Amino acid sequence: MASGARGAWSEWPVDHFLRTGHIAARDGAAVRWFHAANSRARAAEAARSDVHMVEVDVILRGGDRDPILAHPPDTDSDITLQEWLAQMGSTNKGIKLDFKSLAAVGPSLELLGQVGQCLDRPVWLNGDILPGPCGSRAPLDARAFLGAVTSSCPDATLSLGWTTGCHRGQGYEWPVVQEMWRLCQALSQPVTFAVRAALVPGSVPQLQWLLQQCHRYSLTVWTGKEDVYSVEDLLLIRENFDKRT
Repeated sequence: MASGARGAWSEWPVDHFLRTGHIAARDGAAVRWFHAANSRARAAEAARSDVHMVEVDVILRGGDRDPILAHPPDTDSDITLQEWLAQMGSTNKGIKLDFKSLAAVGPSLELLGQVGQCLDRPVWLNGDILPGPCGSRAPLDARAFLGAVTSSCPDATLSLGWTTGCHRGQGYEWPVVQEMWRLCQALSQPVTFAVRAALVPGSVPQLQWLLQQCHRYSLTVWTGKEDVYSVEDLLLIRENFDKRT
């Protein structure tokens, strides 16, 4: 049960930062993100910045099996998750852990539990648990990931996505959207679905249907460095979906 600091883990960032006076309107576009803070230098930059949410990629270091911050194909880092959590604990920023391997989940959640009372802000746990449009990477095992995060961190917000490539004009088809819903039906935590901006215009009916299944669902729209999308695409997303995330 959420209590004390951990009660904020499941707050939508837009609601949390509006409540704490860091943004002026209930609009997810006002929440600023810092992505891939996967080194000491990047983590320090994020801590000094005026962003609201900081995201890192989590894998296991091969030898000692410590959770570290790196995005595949990188396999090492100059900062561990434990060090990064301690650094973020001294800020007021929300955090997002993007798990790139299932093996990293258990040790990472143990570390998160140790610092939990210091984190009175949104905490997101992200995993790509289903294959999506043009996805080339294998997804995390959905049931293993969900079982681990719901048992260890029942107060956190779950950020769930599909492995994807970027081909403008494609979208999230009904079968993969319905399968995501089936996996999430039994969950009691807030869930935000991580969707690729270039794929959303081709998926509006599917994603609107998904959000209608539960009031605890939202979308988080992301872009890749090489993605091609237009201002019209972004306006279409703003017009068709809730602006809270």
